[in-house]
Amino acid sequence: MNDLNKTVELLWGKLEAWGDQAVLMLPNILVAIILLIITFYVAGLVKDWLEKFINRFSHSAALNNLILTLLYIGMIMVGFFFALNVLGLDKVVISLLAGVGIIGLALGFAFQDIAANFISGVIIAVQKPFGVGDMIETNDYFGTIERITLRTIDVRQTTGELVRLPNKMVFENPLTNFSVYGIRRIDVEVGISYAEDLEHVQQVVTEALQDVKNRVKTRDIEVMYDAFGDSSINFKARFWVSYSRQVDYVSAKSDAIIRIKKAFDANDILIPFPIRTLDFGIKGGEKLSEELQKINAQIKNGQHLGGNGK
Repeated sequence: MNDLNKTVELLWGKLEAWGDQAVLMLPNILVAIILLIITFYVAGLVKDWLEKFINRFSHSAALNNLILTLLYIGMIMVGFFFALNVLGLDKVVISLLAGVGIIGLALGFAFQDIAANFISGVIIAVQKPFGVGDMIETNDYFGTIERITLRTIDVRQTTGELVRLPNKMVFENPLTNFSVYGIRRIDVEVGISYAEDLEHVQQVVTEALQDVKNRVKTRDIEVMYDAFGDSSINFKARFWVSYSRQVDYVSAKSDAIIRIKKAFDANDILIPFPIRTLDFGIKGGEKLSEELQKINAQIKNGQHLGGNGK
């Protein structure tokens, strides 16, 4: 019974001490609460003001929101630490700072892929190598950018699928932006017969491609021969078109092929089928007809000699 009374007295003494301490700390508590209220109010005003100011320099909504959120949280934390200091909890402040550092380090190791995507997203938002609506090709995906966030990039492929690429993959791998200059070159490969006049073919193709859809008139049409094929002499017709969507490229190339075919038909220019020449000579250059004539002559000579032997 005595032990119980001592315990109750000790507990009651502690409660009285805490109560006396709370009464003494009451002014400090009121000051800390007022300080926190002022901190939230000022942080909100600064965030609203910066939101109007930062939009003049950056058009990335994700990056702007990140910067404003970090500044807002930073101001709130500063006010919170000041409030703890008013309450005389300096050691708590130091412990919290140490704890934040340790937790941040642990989270960095645990979520390093997420952190890498996040950092890559920030760098992409700052450098702006592409934007929403651009036609890109990266990591074997080809399509139009529909959305850019700090974690992923949404690409709508030309066949309709939506692909969400992590920013880390896009940042670390080669990327081709087809929309950056607004124009694109089209190469059309064609083969013609060895019997054709090559210079005449160049002139016919150049004239045929003058009015191709979306062609950039300031760029010359180039018709360049580049190979002796098995059945044809091959050339490439090259021209530039205005480019904003993939359909601009596809439709212009289709129109060019149609125009070249019509021009060839009108000028009796032959696009040959695959041809194989059988060479029976030991050194080459012997035609099948010549070899058959020799064989027939040998057969006739052999029959004639056989008749004389009888």
